[in-house]
Amino acid sequence: MKTKVAMACLAASLALTPATRAAADGGDVVGGLIAGIIGGAILNEASKGRQHRTGQHRTYADPATVAQNREVQTSLNYFGFPVGAVDGVLGSRSRTAISEYQATMGYPVTGRLQPYERDFLTASYRRAIAGGPATAQMIAGDPMGPRGLLRTYQKQAAGIAPPPVAQPVPNTTVVIAPAAPAPAPVPATIPVMNAARDPGAGGTGLPNFLSSGTGKSLASHCNKVSLLTSTNGGFVTSAAMTDPSVALNEQFCLARTYAIASGEDMAGRVSTLSQDQIAAQCDRLGPLLKPYVSALSFRPRAEVMSDLGGFVQGSGMSPEQLAGTARICLSVGYRTDNMDVALGSALLLNVLGEDVYSELLGHHLSQGFGTATRADLALDWYDAGLDAVARGAAPVFAPGQPERSELIRKAAYRIGGRGEGTAFAAPAPAVPGRAAMPALPAFSVAD
Repeated sequence: MKTKVAMACLAASLALTPATRAAADGGDVVGGLIAGIIGGAILNEASKGRQHRTGQHRTYADPATVAQNREVQTSLNYFGFPVGAVDGVLGSRSRTAISEYQATMGYPVTGRLQPYERDFLTASYRRAIAGGPATAQMIAGDPMGPRGLLRTYQKQAAGIAPPPVAQPVPNTTVVIAPAAPAPAPVPATIPVMNAARDPGAGGTGLPNFLSSGTGKSLASHCNKVSLLTSTNGGFVTSAAMTDPSVALNEQFCLARTYAIASGEDMAGRVSTLSQDQIAAQCDRLGPLLKPYVSALSFRPRAEVMSDLGGFVQGSGMSPEQLAGTARICLSVGYRTDNMDVALGSALLLNVLGEDVYSELLGHHLSQGFGTATRADLALDWYDAGLDAVARGAAPVFAPGQPERSELIRKAAYRIGGRGEGTAFAAPAPAVPGRAAMPALPAFSVAD
């Protein structure tokens, strides 16, 4: 400002100078004008410098916000929603993990935490850490692993689930009540093994050393997969995939988690039955659908679906009612580790036109849970599920991750080797009689 005033005074003095003096002192005037021009240039440059410096701003992250975000990321990683490195910045991976957390808990899936969602998440993390070995036992005993622990906390807060019963830990003495005296043996002429044989089966029955519905535990498997995913810093991507089995395992367990959460939400709206009663009714599906579940291991998809269509027509239930029942029982089957119920429910949803659930059958056949390991037969099921999503069907598993379709197809094709070998064709299993079909479970879901 002082420079501008000085320049103004100089200009005024030049204007007031008499002509004679100007003529006499022309050199001085020219010198003054040159000095004024140079001074103005200097003034302009100084002004530009000030303007440039004034426009520079630096943004600093609020330390409190960074600390809060780091706690959120740590909590998400702990409960099986991997975000990768804990850096205090909620980027795309954190948003995806938040969406999965919201879907598991039944919150609106937005990818952005509401205050109550964030508070519950971080408080649950602190509670789990404080629980020590008891927390580890609860995680190991829950089919959903660490995510199941979060659901348990949610139910306890709502007064739905009772406090967890403490499990015996290693090096703890367990007192066993003495057994009652055995009754006197009754003489018999038939071997004990034959007592459990079906009288109408004759003597040609094959030995069976595994009871129906048993086998390797999918719940335990998914707990291990979840820990491995957290250790690796997140899910395998299509670009970084080196082991297709790891990628399919992760996506299988992710889909299972979504199926459990969705079915539990529907079951919560069945006001006339308790959760135990619902589970007991769903158990009836296993024996009813066992022939079709068994056929998965050696028959192509089209044949299995054709046979199952006749079963649905003879069920006496509307498609809407049967689909709702299947979703609830799918959740129950996965939660209780009953593969016959889970597979039967997924088959029902498929034959009712919900092809997106075909992905589950592909996972079971690819990994051998509840079926024989048939990566070749799995391909048609994978294709049906992924193609349904590509045609515009609403995805039911991880809807916020459209890239998973490419990953699943790539991994499944690498394992299955499409075009290598021919599926084994076997006689169709006997279809149960339509007239003597037992009643299927039916649930009335409130809107």
